[in-house]
Amino acid sequence: MAVVPVDLPRPTDTLPDKPSVAVLPFDNLSGDPKKDYFSDGITEDIITELSRFSELLVIARNSTFQYKGKFPDIRQVNRELGVRSVLEGSIRRSGDHVRITAQLIDATTGAHRWAERYDRELQDVFAVQDEVARTIATILAVRVNKAESEHTLLRPPAAWQAYDYYLQATDVFASFLSVGDVTELYKVRDLLKQSLTVDSKYARSYCLLSWVHIVLWITPLNSDYLRDEVREEAHQLARKAAQLDPNLPLAHAQFARVLAHKGESDSAMAAMSRAIQLNPNFNDYRFAAVLIQAGHAARAIKMLEANKRLDPFYPATLPGWLGFAYYMDGQYPDALLALRECVSRAPNFRFGHMWLAATYARLGEEARTEAAQCLEIDPILTIRMLRRLLLFKNPQDAEYFFEDHSKAGFPKH
Repeated sequence: MAVVPVDLPRPTDTLPDKPSVAVLPFDNLSGDPKKDYFSDGITEDIITELSRFSELLVIARNSTFQYKGKFPDIRQVNRELGVRSVLEGSIRRSGDHVRITAQLIDATTGAHRWAERYDRELQDVFAVQDEVARTIATILAVRVNKAESEHTLLRPPAAWQAYDYYLQATDVFASFLSVGDVTELYKVRDLLKQSLTVDSKYARSYCLLSWVHIVLWITPLNSDYLRDEVREEAHQLARKAAQLDPNLPLAHAQFARVLAHKGESDSAMAAMSRAIQLNPNFNDYRFAAVLIQAGHAARAIKMLEANKRLDPFYPATLPGWLGFAYYMDGQYPDALLALRECVSRAPNFRFGHMWLAATYARLGEEARTEAAQCLEIDPILTIRMLRRLLLFKNPQDAEYFFEDHSKAGFPKH
């Protein structure tokens, strides 16, 4: 089979009609690179806070963090991310004190529009995040919805140490996603348990702990693979997060993903809608699974294309999900284009090869080579296992999907 060249993500130079902003990684001025997790976490939280304002287009963390450790010209950021404004800053943490500086820059001219310095106790860092977001939104937007302005999404924990453990866990989890070392996944779990020991009601830690369990359930790392108890634990953790903090988009997003894995499509759709209602800029390509399994492949395509605008340097797996959506929607040429990009950029992503094999089978082309590559990554994968991993609401969708995988040569049992 010939290797077909694919286009990798390309920066955009088109400015949106609405106010737009990119938050670059705040510099860690503590002198200790091991404290990067803290400045990175503060940056991500400011992105999340800004995202709640529907009048703004807010670039996703994945794209803005491409500039970490670099000193790009602001006008370069303007060209590559397609935004009118850039927020940058620094964080110096010393003991129980933190100094945060922030400045807003016009990305088209390089002119400074606003700057501020905050010297606070660590437990007050959440108030700073909220104040920065409100200020930026007020400066950029023609109007700011009062309800959005008054609504704080990130509820502070009972003690800042719970937040610190959570940030350490997110940092290690990002490393796991990059490297795939299962020992890091268990380190994440331990850090989150420490966070919940400090504050047993901290919803964000329950969210990430739920996602850890889902990763263990869907990935053939060890005996937790496809074990019902692991998925059920993920469900209970996500539900508790949503109960503890009903206004946390992340909690409803995680609940939606778990419900989709349980085949509860209607409830998953409701939870997903709530997450987006709370955060109009919510950028999570994994919502595609919720939509596709519920029978809304066309809507998944629309959502993923919008995600690409919010995340110009989108991850390699996003075109995989986009290709899956195109395949389920019967748009096979578009499916091939997206899936070839995915397997080219993420050759070890088994689902990319799996969906590409099914697309080839649907087109009557040789699909077994692609299926063999998927089985090389996951030798124990069978159609019986796939029926547990992907639960479709519509029986005809399931028949269509699994018939093509059978044609491609995936073993039934």
